[in-house]
Amino acid sequence: MISRKEVEHVARLARLHFDDEELARLQGELSQIIDYVQQIAELDLSGLQPTSHAVALKNVFRPDVPVQGLTQDEAMSNGPDVERGQFVVPRIG
Repeated sequence: MISRKEVEHVARLARLHFDDEELARLQGELSQIIDYVQQIAELDLSGLQPTSHAVALKNVFRPDVPVQGLTQDEAMSNGPDVERGQFVVPRIG
C-alpha cells in the first residue's frame, strides 16, 4: 500500500492541497491503481506483436482536392463595416 507520505509528496508535486479525509481516500485509490498496474505487468506477453492501437486504423479523411474559395467581395459582404477591403473593428485601448 502506498504511504500517506507518498500521497502527500505526489500532491505537492501536482500543486494540489487536500484535507486529511481526502488524503486518506486518495491513499486507498492510488494503492488500488498501483496494484492493478502491477497485475498487468505480470502478464506473459511473449509472442505477441507490439501494437500502437487495440484495433486496426484506417484513413477516413477525404482526398485533399483544391476547391475555389470565396472572392474578396464575397468574404467582405458578410462584414457589418468594411473599408478599403478590410473589416473595420473598434479601436482597443
